[in-house]
Amino acid sequence: MRIDRADSEAELLGPPISNSEIVRVVAGDFEVRLAQTAAEIEAAQALRFRVFFEEMKAHPTADVARLRRDFDAYDEVCDHLLVLDRRRGDGPEGIVGTYRLIRRVAAAKLGRFYSAAEYDVGPMVNYPGEVLELGRSCIAKDARNTATMQMLWRGIALYCFHYNIKVMFGCASLAGTEPAPDALSYLYHHHLAPPEIRVRALEHRYVKMNVLEPGSYEPRKALARVSPLIKGYLRLGGFVGDGAVIDHEFNTTDVFIMVKTELVTEKYIRHYERGTRE
Repeated sequence: MRIDRADSEAELLGPPISNSEIVRVVAGDFEVRLAQTAAEIEAAQALRFRVFFEEMKAHPTADVARLRRDFDAYDEVCDHLLVLDRRRGDGPEGIVGTYRLIRRVAAAKLGRFYSAAEYDVGPMVNYPGEVLELGRSCIAKDARNTATMQMLWRGIALYCFHYNIKVMFGCASLAGTEPAPDALSYLYHHHLAPPEIRVRALEHRYVKMNVLEPGSYEPRKALARVSPLIKGYLRLGGFVGDGAVIDHEFNTTDVFIMVKTELVTEKYIRHYERGTRE
């Protein structure tokens, strides 16, 4: 589903505001904030390349392989959330985690959200209030720990609070193009979105998730096959859409995730505000 383009840049972006005023949290050696320079964006893309293409064996285009950076047109309209380990540096060299954040006004510049290539995202486009598409979640291999993930979520919570985001969504992945049927069935049986906000995979890409009958598999074992990122969304009350999508370029099976932001912002804003008073 396409989004109508705004008539002018001012209509899209509104009053200018510095990225540094939207998200910034420092906790010990770690900092979370939005990218402020082209060099930082390129470093985030290079991190994505190392994780997605070198580690996870995705298949790069010729330009991506030549530059050793994962990039596309959405990188030019989104906000790039960064986690920096300041022991490694305060700029590009310190980046250990990143997320790509696309609001409705940013998606309008390209005419659609990124996930519209796989799903009919009409329920999200038409959702009352501001929405946010999350994507390209990525953490360096030697920084994959609870502290880094929590910093990313604190940054997302502050971003949602600043822009009054009501729901966030995006494609999250299971490794490989032949996912375990019990994992897909578990997600469908236990976390399928209500009909009024249920997103469905495009017909030509639709892969049935309701593969096994309820009771024919062990839910705990099925959940263990679900990626940590998806499990994190589910712990925040997230839902999945109807239908998985095979992404041969990235060597993954995608499911659509949506999360209403009340719990996210309440949990992390409250924690952040308490920390600033102590």
